[in-house]
Amino acid sequence: MNTYNIGSVSGGQNQFGDHGVNVSGGGRAQINHGASPAEAIRLAGELVRRLRQDQPALVGQAELLEGELVSAQREGREVDQGRVRRWLEAISAGAGAAGGALALAQALGGAIGL
Repeated sequence: MNTYNIGSVSGGQNQFGDHGVNVSGGGRAQINHGASPAEAIRLAGELVRRLRQDQPALVGQAELLEGELVSAQREGREVDQGRVRRWLEAISAGAGAAGGALALAQALGGAIGL
């Protein structure tokens, strides 16, 4: 039987896996999954534009997501992972495979480590 020392997970900032995602004690993720914050914001802007063309009903979710990324970068804080995950899930569920919005949502999720 093997034992594994996973260190302290009760507080502070911990890094899980090999994906470069740091999760603080508040359950928020930092964007450092191989993509810069600017790249994540660029992807979010492209997602907003794509949804305006293909799925206008989902634009509000994408704008909220983009706003969270921009605010986090401007304020020097971590991205609220829970909120971003909910917005991406709503967009992914409604977007469908056609039009590329689903692929952009998945790329954005990967860029921020979700």
